[in-house]
Amino acid sequence: MDNFDLHNHSTASDGTLSPAQLLELAARQGVQAMALTDHDTVEGLEEAARAARSHGIAFVTGVEISVTWGDTTVHVVGLGIDPANADLANGLRSIREGRLGRGKRMADALEKLGFRGTLEAALAHAGDEKRLSRTHFARHLAESGAVKDAQQAFDKYLGKDKPAYVRHQWARLEDAMGWILGAGGVAVLAHPGRYGLKPLGRATLLDEFKRLGGEAIEVVTGSHRPEEYATWRRVAEQYGFLASRGSDFHGPGESPVMPGGLPPLPASLVPVWSRWAH
Repeated sequence: MDNFDLHNHSTASDGTLSPAQLLELAARQGVQAMALTDHDTVEGLEEAARAARSHGIAFVTGVEISVTWGDTTVHVVGLGIDPANADLANGLRSIREGRLGRGKRMADALEKLGFRGTLEAALAHAGDEKRLSRTHFARHLAESGAVKDAQQAFDKYLGKDKPAYVRHQWARLEDAMGWILGAGGVAVLAHPGRYGLKPLGRATLLDEFKRLGGEAIEVVTGSHRPEEYATWRRVAEQYGFLASRGSDFHGPGESPVMPGGLPPLPASLVPVWSRWAH
């Protein structure tokens, strides 16, 4: 099997490894082709591409765009994008500029729960206010001993419907799709099993995603439980989607799967990398 891992994060967004460190780890893990898909930014792609060349890994440009769909936040990965595309760059900039305001509202909510100084601590983890995310708050809460790990911070405080969750208006789905397709990329619905949608809502999202030019969904991903792979295999077959495989790796000790560590895609599916890898 070609060991393609097409969903990974670095310090350019909310990962704990620099792009170069991430590619070095991927090389040790036997990854043959990797995409860097940081949240709402392409800042790490140049460094990652250089590192991939030095390790003999095929590199795929990528980004993961935050989308508000109804009252649900969904993520769309763009693969094979031109990171210099002006519309994409402007769109991503517009999303990132909202991150600090959201962070301030999260910090206010956490302060009411008795946690002080969380904004400054989260910013120290992020390194840049335009990268600030819930993950950076979660790391601080874990580091301070308020929770046992970052996942518990989401489960108790930062996840949807939890006391420090802050709704935010990200990109519209049609805009995110337009930026990806306009930059020559393939649009992939990231970890579709993670959104908790009921069957009708799920079908509506998949229909809209396909109508707007979506070509693929993640089937085998670190953000799906192994027993979910078969569900999303059937969905890919039903809709005629290409299938993607990606660890959704954020850092050692934080992510359930290391880069390249997932099982192969089901043999009945057409991999998304068939669009460019021959």
